[in-house]
Amino acid sequence: MESNVLRLINLEYFFQYSSVDTSPLSVYVMHPFWNKVVQYCPKWVAPNMLTFSGFLFTVFNFTMFASYDYYLFASSDDKPQYPPIPRWVFALGAFNVFMAYTLDGIDGKQARRTQTSGPLGELFDHGLDSWTTMLITVCMFSVFGRTDHSVSPLRMYFILWSVFINFYLTHWEKYNTGVLFLPWGYDLSMVGTIIVFTISSIGGHKAWKFLLPGGISVGVMFEIVLYITAIVASLPVVLWNIYKSYRDKTGKMRTFLDAIRPLLPLGVLFTISTIWVMHSPSNIVEKDPRIVFLTIGTIFSNICCRLIVSQMSNTRCELFSWILIPVAVAAAFSFILPSVDLMFTYIVAVAALLAHIHYGTCVVRQMCRHFRIHTFRIKDRAD
Repeated sequence: MESNVLRLINLEYFFQYSSVDTSPLSVYVMHPFWNKVVQYCPKWVAPNMLTFSGFLFTVFNFTMFASYDYYLFASSDDKPQYPPIPRWVFALGAFNVFMAYTLDGIDGKQARRTQTSGPLGELFDHGLDSWTTMLITVCMFSVFGRTDHSVSPLRMYFILWSVFINFYLTHWEKYNTGVLFLPWGYDLSMVGTIIVFTISSIGGHKAWKFLLPGGISVGVMFEIVLYITAIVASLPVVLWNIYKSYRDKTGKMRTFLDAIRPLLPLGVLFTISTIWVMHSPSNIVEKDPRIVFLTIGTIFSNICCRLIVSQMSNTRCELFSWILIPVAVAAAFSFILPSVDLMFTYIVAVAALLAHIHYGTCVVRQMCRHFRIHTFRIKDRAD
């Protein structure tokens, strides 16, 4: 409790949102579009409501694709027992991503229009984005399936982690520099997802069943592009920006141990979950990849939210998060009692989901009480 109070006080005195967006797609295409769209939004609509509504579009997408393609076999032609995903599902998926992307793009502009910018909005925006990284990526897997012209669930797992790491590095960068350098890959991935879903709605999943020069399938090419954009193109930029902040004395000037402190909980999650999925006697990631992705994605989002709170309040990042315990227990049980591995994974998934929702709810309520604001309503002057 004392730690939370300290962070709320620090938020009040040290919070200052600073970001840099140099993506040509964002600067020359998306921002002009969002500037037009936000003008149609009534000023009584709270920015957090826009943020949360956009998040719900991604949740709906995840739920919809799960209902039609739970085991990610629907786009695999060698698994005829799983019916293909209807084309209208891809069309609706494209619309949902477009709406989520648009609402995420205008929430900050709405906050400035209504003079309601603040730390709660940043936490709401980036905290939900950290969860969206899993929701949208898993939906993309349904386009290619998990057998022919695609990749295995284990490779899907590492693709998902490349997205996680790219997102986390951006906020680790801000933790040390004080500036959020928005990655180019975010806008490209969102627009790319909309295009892929749109093409799939026209030609179905078979539109992607072809080989590129060199015998590389489209699914594998997407895997290669994701790795290049998420790690190779992002990590050097992050390290350079942190180095410059120390060189020019413009950043937080933390000690080396404090600077790398946020990497520890993420490294622990990656280590435990990778041992779990790679060495599970019952091969849990093949049995039910979706529940594995949901569990790890939820825990990742929680760790990321804690980092976001630390960077906003200018406090040291937590060294250990209790939400790591469920995945550690799941990994242990997969070796001790492999016969109930899947059932226990479902239990862990629910536990992680409830723990994350509880954490988010408590933090938001504490911030609302401290700043005397409302989450989904712009405070009246008479309040």
